[in-house]
Amino acid sequence: MKKIPHTFVIVFALIVLAAILTWVVPAGEYTRQVVDGREVVLNDSFHRVDAAPQTWQIFSALFNGFVDKADIIVFILMVGGAFWILNNSHAIDVGVMAFLRRVQRLSRYKLIAKLGVNNIIITLVMLLFSLFGAVFGMSEETIAFVVVFIPLAISMGYDSIVGVCMCYVAAHIGFAGAMLNPFTIGIAQGIADLPLFSGLEYRFFCWVILTIIGIAFVLWYAARVKAKPERSPVYKLDDYWRQRQQDTSQTTLTTSHILILILLLLTIVALVVGVLAWGWYITEISALFLAMGILAGIIDRQGVDDIAKLFLAGCKDILSAALVVGLASGIIFILRDGRIMDTLLYALSRSLAHTGEVTSLAVMYVFQTALNIVMPSGSAKAALTMPIMTQFADLIGVSRQTTVLAFQFGDGFTNMLTPTSGVLIGVLGIARIPYGTWLKWVWKFILGLIVVGFLLMLPTLWLTLPGF
Repeated sequence: MKKIPHTFVIVFALIVLAAILTWVVPAGEYTRQVVDGREVVLNDSFHRVDAAPQTWQIFSALFNGFVDKADIIVFILMVGGAFWILNNSHAIDVGVMAFLRRVQRLSRYKLIAKLGVNNIIITLVMLLFSLFGAVFGMSEETIAFVVVFIPLAISMGYDSIVGVCMCYVAAHIGFAGAMLNPFTIGIAQGIADLPLFSGLEYRFFCWVILTIIGIAFVLWYAARVKAKPERSPVYKLDDYWRQRQQDTSQTTLTTSHILILILLLLTIVALVVGVLAWGWYITEISALFLAMGILAGIIDRQGVDDIAKLFLAGCKDILSAALVVGLASGIIFILRDGRIMDTLLYALSRSLAHTGEVTSLAVMYVFQTALNIVMPSGSAKAALTMPIMTQFADLIGVSRQTTVLAFQFGDGFTNMLTPTSGVLIGVLGIARIPYGTWLKWVWKFILGLIVVGFLLMLPTLWLTLPGF
C-alpha cells in the first residue's frame, strides 16, 4: 500500500500551492466597514490592487499561523497535560471497564439485547453531542472528550475512529444542522436582516435527518469493525489504546478512581454550564481542565514535582498536533497576504449572476463548501460572504433564509476534513490518527452529507415553510 505523507508534509504542500496561486490569480480586495461591531463587505466594492506574490513568506506564514492560533495551540497543550495527569491514575480506563460490565447486564432484557447495548450507547452519546453542536455550536470543546470516548470505543471492540465519531463527528453534524448556533446562524441571519433564529422548524427537521444519517453510518461502520477488526484503517495504530486497555482490564476500581471519575464528571458539567450560561470559551475551559488535572494528581497521591512532570509529559505527547494547528493556519495567511482571497470570492460569486434558482443554489452551496476548506471560521466567513450572497438571493428570487441554510451546511460538513481546522487537527492528534488516514476514511461520508444537504435545501425553493 502506498505510504500516506506525514501531516506536516500535506499541510506544507498546501501552503506552497497557495503561494503559487498568488503568482497566477490577480490580486483584488473588497472594501469593508464595521457595522454594529461586525466587519462586513460593502456591496459592489471589489477592486483590483497591486499583486503581492508570496515566496519566502511560506516560512513566515508558519510563524503568523502559530501566533494567530495561539489560543487553540495552548488549549490543546493544557488539555493534553491535564489529561496525562488524570490518565496516570488509569481512572478512565478502569471506570470504562466497570461501566461496560454493568451495562452488559442489561442484555438480559429482550428488547435491549435485540437492539444491542453497544448500539444504544453509541446512539445516545452521538445524539447528545449532536444536540450540543446544534444548540450552542460545540466544536473546540470536543478535543477534551476524545480521550474519554476512544477508550470506551476500544473497550466495546471498536476502533479509535468510532470514538472520534461519538463526540467530534456527532458535534459537527449537529453544528452543520444547527438550530440555535449563535456563531453561524446568529451572525448570518443578523447580516441577512432576518429575525434571529427564524426558520427554526425546518432547521430542526434538517438536524433530525442529518443526525439519523450520521448515527446510522457510524453504527454500520462500528459493526464492520466489530466483526473483523482488521478492516479498520487504524487497526495497527490502535495498539496504543488496546495496550492501555489490557494494562487496566484486571485493575479494581478503587476509591481514588471513583473520586477522580466524579471530578471528571463535575468538570464536564461545569464545562456545559459555563458555555451555555456564561459564554465560556477557550481561556476558561483551559483553566477548568488544568484545575481538574492538578486535583486529579492530588487525589492520586502524586507529589507536586510528579504532577509537574506528568503535565510536561502530556504537553510533549500532544505537541506535534498542536504545532499542526499553527501550520495549517499558515495557508490562510498566504491567501490573505497574497491578496487573492477576495479575488477567489469575487470570481465564484459572479458565477451566480446568470443562473436559475436550482443552479444558483447549487453554485452558492458549492462555493460556501469550498471556501470553508480554506476558511473554517464560521463567523469570519459569514461576515465575508453573507452581504454578497443575500444580494444575489434577492436578484434570483431565492429567499435569504435559504441562503443562510446554504451557508450553514457549507460551513459545517467540510469542517470534518479540512486541514485548516485547528479543532480537527487537535482531535486527530489526541486520537493518534494521521490526517491522511482520516481523510481517506471520511471523504465519502462527507460527500454523502454534502449531497443530502443540497437535497434538504431544495424544498425551500418550492414549498412555503415557516421563516422561509
